[in-house]
Order: sequence, then structure tokens, then C-alpha cells
Amino acid sequence: MRPTGKLHLGHYTGALENWIEQQNLRAPDGSRLYETCFLIADYHSLTTSLDTSEIYGHTIDMLTDWLAAGVDPEKSPVFRQSQVKEHTELFLIFSMLITSARLERNPTLKEQVRDLQMESLTYGHLGYPVLQAADILLYKGSVVPVGEDQIPHVEITREIARKFNNHYPHPTKGEVFLEPEPKITKFSRLVGLDGKAKMSKSLGNTILLSDGPDEVQKKMRNAVTDTLKQRKNDPGRPEVCSVFSYHNRFSNPERLCSIEEDCRSGALGCVDCKRMCATAISEELAPILERRKQYEGNPGLVRSILLEGENKARVIANETMQEVRAAMQLGEQ
Repeated sequence: MRPTGKLHLGHYTGALENWIEQQNLRAPDGSRLYETCFLIADYHSLTTSLDTSEIYGHTIDMLTDWLAAGVDPEKSPVFRQSQVKEHTELFLIFSMLITSARLERNPTLKEQVRDLQMESLTYGHLGYPVLQAADILLYKGSVVPVGEDQIPHVEITREIARKFNNHYPHPTKGEVFLEPEPKITKFSRLVGLDGKAKMSKSLGNTILLSDGPDEVQKKMRNAVTDTLKQRKNDPGRPEVCSVFSYHNRFSNPERLCSIEEDCRSGALGCVDCKRMCATAISEELAPILERRKQYEGNPGLVRSILLEGENKARVIANETMQEVRAAMQLGEQ
């Protein structure tokens, strides 16, 4: 993730809870099914802003949310992209394996340019999926937990891995890189409180993982609902209501069934529906908030977790680059 500060529910349902699930999955013999690494993409943040004054603070805020949500640094190294120099080295090599025309066809990039109303595109922004490919392949990633909007980037990563392997077979290992597969969650995209396609802090339509129950209730009161349901007794259409989409994720099945039925019949008004939804969200956020307070009270621990993760990442990255140089016959003969 790019370090943009505190995370919201869209980050949680779209990626973070999937990360934690994968981190904790076990094989039938009891061993871990995946070895997981989680990267703070601080170089990627430069694609949309050259201001670096708040990157470190945003990094710590985001990492605190990761840890509070359940990322376990003993199982999963957490590290900054900028502190593992092999990312940029592999990015340079990969840049030779893909055309600018291919990158310009990237639908995720087109969406970013449209949403941010960008008048021009930097070379770094155009090549951001190539750096992302380096981020993944440097750690021999085989499964990439992403939101649905990032699937085109994983496909670019697969293309680059395939092209590298074809051009530069390793003298003893054959293929250096795997072709990773994307893994998305059922709730990969959560609509914003304003009914827009997704939550975004720039749009001010989010609920943060660090919001307490009172703040969640306050924000939920302004959430957009079915425009045809003006009064309590009006029949509602849950399928077009953003608040019901939150219920669909955070309310238990029994409560969800009752809410849908009462909304359609007009027995449930939007005010009560929003209150119930905010309560359901806060119930899930409660243990995250409790753990977050513990990390906020010990900033030295958060920093030490970050530095230790970066040391672990450098070891893996160095081993991969040795294989890359050997395959390319770069360096000592």
C-alpha cells in the first residue's frame, strides 16, 4: 500500500483483511500455507505528489493500522520500498522489457488520471506498474492479494516475468521468476458514504479504522441511501442503497435478512438503518481500536518492527538480485 496515513474501511475490506487471512492460513500438516511480505510503497506515492514531508508520519500511521488489524511482524516482514535499494535496480531492468504503448493501455492508470483530473503524466507514473512488478517479483511472489482495480497490474507483472524468463534463463535454475496470481476478496470494493464507486480520503467519504463509535455514527448519518425512500414507511430498494452494502459486509446473516425485509416493506426507516449499520461496523472495529491504542502508546515498538522487517527484506532481495545478475550474465564471470 502507498503510505497515505490512516486507513479506511475500503482498505480493510479490499485488501487488509485478505492479507491477514493469507498470513494465517495453514496447510493440512499444520505448516503455514504462505510466506507473506507486506510492502509500504513510499516510492509509489511520488506518482501523485512530490511532497515528501509527511511520508514518514503517514507510514507510521498506516503501519499502526496494519498491526492493529492483525498483521504479525513475526510471520510477515513489513518494510518500506525506499529502504530496500534492489527495488529500483530490478525496476530499471524490467523497464527494458515492456513498451510504453503497453503501459498506456493500462485501464487502472486511465482511471487514476480521470479521477485525479491529471493534465499530464510523468514517466514515473506511467511506469508505476513496472515498479510494482519489481516489488512483487523481488520476493518471488506467487499470490498477490489485491483489490479488483489492481488486477491489470498483476497481469503486467506476469508478462514481465514471462519475458525475463524467456530472455534470461538462469544457468542452473532455469526460470528465475514465477508468474504470480491475483487473489481478491468477495468485498473487494466498498462504496463511499456519498454513494461514489469507492471510498477515498480525497473525496471525504470514508470511515477510518481508527474512528470510534461516536465518529462512526456521526459519519453514517450523512451516508447516501435510496433516493426514492423519502420517509420511513416508503418501500426501499436495498440493492441500490450504499448503507445496505455496508450491512451486507458487517451485519450478521440473521440481522441482514431482517434489515432487507423491513427496508423493502417500509417498516425500517433510514435513520434506524444507519444507526444499526454504524453499530455493526463499530463492533468489528472494537478489537482493532483496542490494539491500535497499545501501538500508539509505544511508537518505539512500531519503529523497531519496521526496521527489523527491512533487514529481513534486504536479505531476500539480495538473493533474488544475485540470481537476476547470474541469469543476465552481469558482473563477475
